[in-house]
Amino acid sequence: MAESEPLLSRARGGNGRDCPAGSHACVQVGPGAEARRDLCFEQAVIFIEDAIQYRSINHRMDTRSMWLYRWYYSDACQWILGFIIFLILFLAFIETPSSFTSTSDVRYRSKPWNPPCGLTESIEVLCLLGFATDLSVKSYLVGWPQFRKSLWLLAYLVVLVLSFVDWMVSLSLVCQEPLRLRRLLRPFFLLQNSSMMKKMLKCIRWSLPEMASVVLLLALHLCVFTMLGMLLFTGNKQDDGQDRERLIYFRDLAESLTSLLVLLTTANNPDVMVPAYSKNRAFAIFFIVFTLIGSLFLMNLLTAIIYNQFRGYLLKSVQASLFRKRLGTRAAYEVLSWMADREARPQGVGVKAQDLLQVLQKVQVDSTHKQAIMEKVRSHGDGLLSADEFQKLFNELDKSLMKEHPPRPEYQSPFLRVAQFLFGHRYFDYLGNVIVLANLVSICVFLVHDAGVQPQDRDDFMLGILNCVFILYYLAEMLLKVFALGLSGYLSYPSNVFDGLLTAILLVLEISTLAVYRFPHPGWKPELRGLLSLWDMVRLVNMLIVFRFLRIIPSMKLMAVVASTILGLIRNMRAFGGILVVVYYVFAIVGINLFRGAIVPPPGNISLAPNGSAPCGSFSGQ
Repeated sequence: MAESEPLLSRARGGNGRDCPAGSHACVQVGPGAEARRDLCFEQAVIFIEDAIQYRSINHRMDTRSMWLYRWYYSDACQWILGFIIFLILFLAFIETPSSFTSTSDVRYRSKPWNPPCGLTESIEVLCLLGFATDLSVKSYLVGWPQFRKSLWLLAYLVVLVLSFVDWMVSLSLVCQEPLRLRRLLRPFFLLQNSSMMKKMLKCIRWSLPEMASVVLLLALHLCVFTMLGMLLFTGNKQDDGQDRERLIYFRDLAESLTSLLVLLTTANNPDVMVPAYSKNRAFAIFFIVFTLIGSLFLMNLLTAIIYNQFRGYLLKSVQASLFRKRLGTRAAYEVLSWMADREARPQGVGVKAQDLLQVLQKVQVDSTHKQAIMEKVRSHGDGLLSADEFQKLFNELDKSLMKEHPPRPEYQSPFLRVAQFLFGHRYFDYLGNVIVLANLVSICVFLVHDAGVQPQDRDDFMLGILNCVFILYYLAEMLLKVFALGLSGYLSYPSNVFDGLLTAILLVLEISTLAVYRFPHPGWKPELRGLLSLWDMVRLVNMLIVFRFLRIIPSMKLMAVVASTILGLIRNMRAFGGILVVVYYVFAIVGINLFRGAIVPPPGNISLAPNGSAPCGSFSGQ
């Protein structure tokens, strides 16, 4: 939107009666001042939420559109859209052809279920109708001028049209068509719904020109050394080392290029070098020089270019996000300050603190950050907030605020207060960590002791007793912490929630084990009792105890830093993981259509029997 265009002019969704040309007034929907005031508040709420989510403010701002906008970006609507995307991508696992069976072994695999024609197509058309609704809502909210400029929305429309056409072709051919084009287009729905994946694709596109130069050098490097290898490893005799090298790795141009391409990743090193090296040690120079230039120089140069491009893209992305945030908060300020001007207050130009507090009550944001912003607003008193002060209020969103835990319960008895102090102290957590470590050591000891003992000869009496003792301690620890911190205070710590959940699972499994196998006694062999393999539950108990050992991570600063870094990397790599899913999905669909029916086992092939001597999947006769 041009800077000279009014912030809330008729181009933003109003009509000619809504807003005078050139004014910064809220859209007027009625003669009453209360209606205009409510509309200003709603517009300010939308602008602030756009700023929080780093969204563009170029969308309609009339009353109906604002209701639709907030409904579209609500958590429920976005969850429904995400489920539709998952559902349409999952259809490929059950559509024909499919190998979605319990085992991949061709000797035991049953015939996959082929859904009747129309079943998956019905689910698919419902998903496509959902995407059509999504596109319609987006197109309406941004308006026709913005829709024409958005390549993603235009591509969205094209993909939907092609999908509907291909779907109708499938029904007309009674699901017997050789190729379903729409299956290749399904990953687009995942891409267009993720702003981070769109940004990553844009960065990859920007990186391609600089990457192309290094890729060209790699191709030239491969071609030169391929020709050198074919010239070097050509022997006159049929049994010397040179000829063995030529026949194995340098038989022809395609084989030579493939061998060196694999060697570029050092995957077949030193196998590719061994035949020639056995003949003459000097031939190792060829492979060493190739590896130095290709793997250690050109490949690292390619990595450096990609890193440099992504670093520059990250800076641009952060700048663009901050600009959208400031633009959204400034738009909210303009709306609220106009309302203050209309009330003709003598304090000056600005936003009334009470008006902003009323707006913040409706804003969907994390409660901790909302409370921090509202506290800073209240600190200004009854005065008007300037534009600069208004912008600085929302800097609280960028801060990592410490979550305040609920106050501990107050006991009147001195004995209860002493017990509360003891069981709420950090040393009580240290004691729990020592117990968990002892439990882990006991598990390791029994695993090593029983490694060479047959299951029917094992005596699990001590292991069963130790399981009961440790689980009782974990239950007592949980109850004592609830007593010391209160239920709300106990649940306010993520580590306590993790411990409590594991304790509940351990307790249920242990009670189930004791109910079937009774209390442990000498010669206790629960694995031999009945068909209920509850002893496997005991092993699961042990595994959960191992996971409980992770509770020591917050107590060790270095481990806590490493763990938080790993979790941060996982969160930040979600977009990259989505790109990988899209790539693998597309190549899987292409592979299904290219290689479908390429390997057909002959009827009556006894090599498929469990005792056949042929390797699994070879379909070799005997």
